[in-house]
Amino acid sequence: MGLLDFLFRKQKRDIEHFKSKGAIILDVRTPKEYKKDHIIGSENVPIDQLQQKKSTLKKAQKPFIVCCASGVRSAKAVKFLLLNGIEATNGGSYKSLKKIL
Repeated sequence: MGLLDFLFRKQKRDIEHFKSKGAIILDVRTPKEYKKDHIIGSENVPIDQLQQKKSTLKKAQKPFIVCCASGVRSAKAVKFLLLNGIEATNGGSYKSLKKIL
C-alpha cells in the first residue's frame, strides 16, 4: 500500500465518520461554479464569505464535510473552521466526494 492509498483511505474513513454524525456538505466554490454542478443537498458558502457566515455555520451545531473543485480551497476552509471552533473535515473535490457519498 502506497502513501496515496493510505491518505485516501483515511479521508474516506473521516468522511464516513462525519456522515454518521449528520455532517453538512459545505461547498466553498463560487456560486457560478456551484451552479454548473454540485452535490445535491450541499450548501454553498464561497470561501471568501466564510468569515461573514461563521456565526450561521456555528448555529448549525453539526460538523461539516467541506469540498471545492480540487481540494485546495476546502483545505483552507477547514483550517479556518477548526480555528473558529467548528468541526470540519476536508472532503476534497466535490466530484471525488460524490463517489464516496
